[in-house]
Amino acid sequence: MHGLINRALQYFVTDTYGSDRWEEVVRIARLDFAEFEAMLHYEDALTEQVIAAIVKTLGVKRAMVLEDIGTYLVTHPNVEALRRLLRFGGESFPEFLQSLDDLADRSRLAVEDLELPELELDDLGDGAYSLSCRHVHGGFGYVLMGLLRTMADDYGALALLDHAFGQEGEEIIDIKLVDADFSPGRGFDLGAHVA
Repeated sequence: MHGLINRALQYFVTDTYGSDRWEEVVRIARLDFAEFEAMLHYEDALTEQVIAAIVKTLGVKRAMVLEDIGTYLVTHPNVEALRRLLRFGGESFPEFLQSLDDLADRSRLAVEDLELPELELDDLGDGAYSLSCRHVHGGFGYVLMGLLRTMADDYGALALLDHAFGQEGEEIIDIKLVDADFSPGRGFDLGAHVA
């Protein structure tokens, strides 16, 4: 697994729950180091150990942890760059949804060897969509649930989401766009601001 993904897990825990909680995760996962290097690759089993340790430490279900990670990835100031990358997908939530098919390719422009799930969106009409997520490691669909809920809020849209498993480990997210202009949403400017 790419170090960026493992580092995101580390930052999620430290930024949300503190460094003491991360030390507990390190101990439970039996890591012989305390921090992940962003540009290294790690065994997939190690990432699973860390996720299991986070679940045990927090005392919540795996799906909830993964969804919270998806929310963290687009709300926390430490990962603002990802929100910016996602917002380039369109000016509205429906446009953003249509751009998800190209997300893996866009991310590889920034990090060439980053493997994201294969996403395919079906527009079912009347504000209904079905997003399929295929990856050798299950659970990315839950991360996407958190990310999509947060991005809907970011765009000011009201959307209902439901997660299910399809054939051969495929994850399906059913999206019902209730109102694309439900609230003003969060501001976004194409130009990055330097303080």
